[in-house]
Amino acid sequence: MLRAVATAAVLTIGATPGPVVADVGSGAYLAARAAAQAGDFDAAARFYARALRLDAGNPELMESLTLAQLSQGAMDRALPIAREIEAMNLRSQVAHMVVVAGLAAEGNFQEILARDPQTEGVGPLVDGLMRAWALVGAGQSEAALEAFDLASQESGLRGFALYHKAMALALAGDFEAAEAIFSDSQSGAAMMTRRGAMARAEVLSQLGRNSDAVGMLAQTFGASFDPGLARMADRLVTGETLPFTHVTSARDGMAEVFFSVGAALNNEARDAYTLIYARAAQYLRPDHIDALLLSAELLVQLGQFDLAVEAYKKVPRGSPDHHAAELGRAQALRQAAKPDAAIEVLEQLGRDYPDLPVVHSSLGDLLRQQENYDGAIGAYDTAIRLSDSGARNLWFLHYARGISHERLDNWPDAEADFRRALELNPGQPQVLNYLGYSLVEKQIKLDEALDMIQRAVAAQPESGYIVDSLGWVLYRLGRYAEAVGHMETAVSLMPVDPVVNDHLGDVYWAVGRYREAEFQWKRALSFIDPEDTDGEADPERIRAKLDRGLDQVLMEEGAPPLTVADDR
Repeated sequence: MLRAVATAAVLTIGATPGPVVADVGSGAYLAARAAAQAGDFDAAARFYARALRLDAGNPELMESLTLAQLSQGAMDRALPIAREIEAMNLRSQVAHMVVVAGLAAEGNFQEILARDPQTEGVGPLVDGLMRAWALVGAGQSEAALEAFDLASQESGLRGFALYHKAMALALAGDFEAAEAIFSDSQSGAAMMTRRGAMARAEVLSQLGRNSDAVGMLAQTFGASFDPGLARMADRLVTGETLPFTHVTSARDGMAEVFFSVGAALNNEARDAYTLIYARAAQYLRPDHIDALLLSAELLVQLGQFDLAVEAYKKVPRGSPDHHAAELGRAQALRQAAKPDAAIEVLEQLGRDYPDLPVVHSSLGDLLRQQENYDGAIGAYDTAIRLSDSGARNLWFLHYARGISHERLDNWPDAEADFRRALELNPGQPQVLNYLGYSLVEKQIKLDEALDMIQRAVAAQPESGYIVDSLGWVLYRLGRYAEAVGHMETAVSLMPVDPVVNDHLGDVYWAVGRYREAEFQWKRALSFIDPEDTDGEADPERIRAKLDRGLDQVLMEEGAPPLTVADDR
């Protein structure tokens, strides 16, 4: 299915006459290329426009500018250039996408029907479904249903076509026929998305089957609903007949085409490519919340945090998905190095949704990353209290709270949380490693710590941190020769980590390989970030070891001397 969706995934101009872009010789062109590769669509659009003024009519520059403008959501600016590309009889998927979206926005269904998919097409799925919805818009209902059926015959596209046929039937008021498609197990995965399930719930409600709608939602999403699903379920339970809102016009249906393709491509195609489908859906239906959220998510992944924040803010406060948008906005602000603004968003969200565990757990994660461990513990306390006993992430909440307690030297509380996390998720390697390593550092329960870390290594043998822990516990147990191989493996997995290199230096010293120990300590020093004042690697202690040796440093610290384990 995804292969069929992505058949036209390469945006190219066909048979372009005239000079190639590389001959423009323009600094603006080079700057535009660099900005486009960095995902900075605003800068790319500005520089491509400048380059195009120097080489008017250059097809590749025109397409690149169209793509940059569509990517930043400026469809109105992209449309005239896309139309000019088509007027030059050139083939460009992005130009055809922009033009057909413009025609859909104008309600010009006859012109969409007149387009030749061979020379003006976007792709098999988009072209077939856009034609079907254009027939809906033109009032040709029977022909539209035949067009949906024809699109369903394309290899791998049956589920998409049937989903859109069900939407068209529901728009026409034929809810029985729409539900027949939704309830058919052969209809495809498009029906099983959150959006598809909510559309089906509205269809069932129109049929007077609210209890079936609630049961379907529970079967699809489990017992815990997000606020949007919970609001829908509450309305159904009270007997309200829900209107069918997912597609209210042919234009909405066309927006749904672009969104459903973008949603299918998400995590399968390049983020920048998927984004243009989400942007086209937004253009045709500005209140398409799922398209807004998809655009924002993709912009975060592309590193365009300001654009992502702008997209998230467009989700209105009264929307059932407002909480999801605000969670995303907080994440975008955090990644944009604006943690205070992110914390402010989450704190307000906690006041708006006091009973939603994910809000408090997200705040806890952010406060923990900011080393506000007291605040993090309070947030995790609330998240744990609000979570169901069977919540899938409950182990992680205890693990994260345990880390916060450990950072504050509240070891009994930390250990209790780590052990509770292991009860909830036995064998979880991160928890085994963290608890085992902490026991090693405290030099207590070392045999249990060794067993925990060995199990963690067995689960994740490619994790440098975990392999380092195994080498370190063997070192703490006086089994120095055994520790060497594991520490060397850890360094090979994490060659520039100062802590791992420092540990290897200690292990080398313990087996009498003094020059190699000094070499590793020097490497560790070179990798320490001078601005990281909370790092585990202590530069002053490393310098002392280089100056006087590990034995002398241990003596000065009042620590036990290096002693080979009795049984070795």
